[in-house]
Amino acid sequence: MKPETLNFFEKVYAVAKQIPYGRVTSFGAIANYLGASKSARMVGYALNGSVGKDVPAHRVVNRKGLLTGKFHFEGTNLMQQLLESEGIEVKDNQIQNFAEVFWEPIKEL
Repeated sequence: MKPETLNFFEKVYAVAKQIPYGRVTSFGAIANYLGASKSARMVGYALNGSVGKDVPAHRVVNRKGLLTGKFHFEGTNLMQQLLESEGIEVKDNQIQNFAEVFWEPIKEL
């Protein structure tokens, strides 16, 4: 990978580590905060590689509140279980009350 890609990944991890307990954000919100609004997919790639880096990747979902990254977690429902343990309600892979638990890094950092 190019060095600038690794720097971007580290920036993604730094933002994700600031997502408060019991809140979620989206791939696009992180990309937008980092000044790379068209890079939501790259944020997903970064989070997929965050295993062992103490990054709460389970708190990052798609723009509609769907658990699109759940297949990258061990076990079939680990992402959902982690979110539910933080008080976030999930039904059919969809976060309920998404607007209420959504954390917008560009506004809150």
